[in-house]
Amino acid sequence: MTNTRFLRLPEVLERISLSKAQIYHLISINEFPGQVKLGDRASAWLESEINQWIEERIRLSRTEVNNG
Repeated sequence: MTNTRFLRLPEVLERISLSKAQIYHLISINEFPGQVKLGDRASAWLESEINQWIEERIRLSRTEVNNG
């Protein structure tokens, strides 16, 4: 398993600059990583998956700029 850590929602919100509603909408349409359930009332995201999502957005943005 990769060496990673869990990010709670406030950290995810800060890192990607989207609202909570936007994040949950993207999850519902399979365009954002889903949470990992940690307990009955706790969940978090894998930092590695969030980093990968950010890198993919950057790559797509650069591709659109170069092809547009």
